[in-house]
Formats: sequence, structure tokens, C-alpha cells
Amino acid sequence: MTDDNPAAIAEHRPEWAARAAALLVDVRSALAGLPGAGAAALDHIGSTAVPGLAAKPFLDLQVRIAPLPDEDELLARLAPRGYVRARGSRPDSPGVDRDLPRGRIEVDDVVWEKRLYWHEDAQAILHVRRFDSPWGRYTVWFRDWLRAHPAERDRYARLKQRLSAQQVGKADYDDYTRAKTVFFDEVQAAFEAWAARESRSTNR
Repeated sequence: MTDDNPAAIAEHRPEWAARAAALLVDVRSALAGLPGAGAAALDHIGSTAVPGLAAKPFLDLQVRIAPLPDEDELLARLAPRGYVRARGSRPDSPGVDRDLPRGRIEVDDVVWEKRLYWHEDAQAILHVRRFDSPWGRYTVWFRDWLRAHPAERDRYARLKQRLSAQQVGKADYDDYTRAKTVFFDEVQAAFEAWAARESRSTNR
């Protein structure tokens, strides 16, 4: 991010992975004792989790947990670690209180609910999703697919750079976030099929 471009892209930094891992250890400690915390899945997601991919220099972290914790109790545990509840810059900012429904399988609307937190010092965004959240799976599959397909990673990087250049002078990066979905829409079937094949191979 720069003063005139809220969606400024940085070259990938190798230290992002270690910083994210340390933050996730701290988050797991904060959640200890909550129902479902022992089985929760914690991941470094987003572009900063893909080696070689340029990204906005914010670490995206994810917790998948069942049940989704009470918002007040969750904040009480995370606030001492430096997290605040994230609020969108617009009433319809994507992915703040709920994810945008997508996919070919009909699911209960409640699965799109989420919690979102921001850590200013760490420049990290924490997504807390239900364990059965489709988006919780998509983010991990998409990350792993990009890691395994360098040509697609580079194609995505070129799109991100082009979209970033269009955000100069804007107040936030909501338009950038929405515009990136064209790539996600295009490759979703491919990364879902790849993830299914990888899962079958692993379970043999």
C-alpha cells in the first residue's frame, strides 16, 4: 500500500512465511480452551503464502473452527495479541462479516458467516471461518494449486499488477478485490479438480 494506491503490490518476500507461522502459533495459543480449538485448522493463505507471487504486503491468516466462536469471546482472546475487529471501508465491502456465496453445490447460508480481524503492527489480516466454510477450503486449494502451477501463478501476478495500477487515487482496495475474482472464477473448476486428485493420491 502507498499513499496514493491502496492496492500497491510488492515483490514476494521470503520472510513472509516465517512471520505468518509465528503469528499462527500465537493465534492458536489465544484460542486454546475454546470449543473446537483443538481440531481447528490454521493456515497462511492468500498471495503472501505463494512463493514467487507479488502481493499486497499484508499477511492473510485463516482459522477454520467448529463451532464458530462467539464474536465477543473471540475478540477478548485476540485483542491482547494485537488484533482488532476489522470493518469494511464501505457498507458492502467484500469478505468482512460473511464471504460471498459461490460454488455449484447448494449449502446452508450460515456457512458463509465469518469473523475478520486486523493486526496493525504485524500488518496481518485474520479470517476466522466455520470449519465447513466452502471459502475455507477454496483458499487453501487455490493457494496450493498456485504453488504447484508456476505458469498460472505468473498469469495471476500479471493480472494483479494490471489491476493494482488502476487503483491509484482510490480510497480503498475494494474494487481491486472484486476485480480479482475474474481469475478465481476462471480457474475454480481447475483447482477444485486438482485438489480432489491430490487428496485421492495422498489417501492411497
